[in-house]
Amino acid sequence: MAHVTSTLRAQPIIALDVPTLAAAQELCARLGAEADFVKIGLELFTAEGPLVVEWMQGQGKRVFLDLKLYDIPNTVRGAARSAASMGVSLLTVHGYGGAAMVEAAVEGAGSTTGILVVTVLTSFDLGTLGVSLGRDVPEMGAEVLRVAGVAHAARAHGVVCSGHEVNVVRTTYPTLSPLVPGIRLPGGEAHDQARIATPERAAADGASYLVLGRAITAAADPAATLAEVRRTLRA
Repeated sequence: MAHVTSTLRAQPIIALDVPTLAAAQELCARLGAEADFVKIGLELFTAEGPLVVEWMQGQGKRVFLDLKLYDIPNTVRGAARSAASMGVSLLTVHGYGGAAMVEAAVEGAGSTTGILVVTVLTSFDLGTLGVSLGRDVPEMGAEVLRVAGVAHAARAHGVVCSGHEVNVVRTTYPTLSPLVPGIRLPGGEAHDQARIATPERAAADGASYLVLGRAITAAADPAATLAEVRRTLRA
């Protein structure tokens, strides 16, 4: 997948975590033109389907379709092919789906849609991850790197990891483009995230993309807050 030329150290992506297209349109109006890359997740896509992708692209916005696909390889290949046909820039799949599934996603997406492999959800800490996997996880960075290795072997575009692990991922697998969710502004609330980082820290550690949700969308002036984040990412 071709990278977009930018003077930003990392590309901010605004999470449209709303239930309807009308709500997303209202939020985009409040955010202004600098919200040129948006995330459409499960809630919004399940409600509105490809229509919401089409509308965003009609407004000149790039789309990150965050569906975290996890199924048999043939099904994921077809879903990735469908996402690519919609023209989305990025699509997520779960790394725990295994090497064959990730490879199928990359094949289905082709050269126009970048596959991002989810390593460990940022809502997990070591305890909750260990319970989910049914085994002890002694160190989060090592587990994230293990899944990142699957992404690298499958020639995925990048991985999704927290700001706590982005530096070791970038250092170990420099060809992978890390996307970091759980971004909070200095002094901001963690909400339901266990592993968070500021935009400046994540960018300095090697993030290619930053997902910004409530830190921007719940601000009194979302457009001004986003403009300030973009300014710091150019510094």
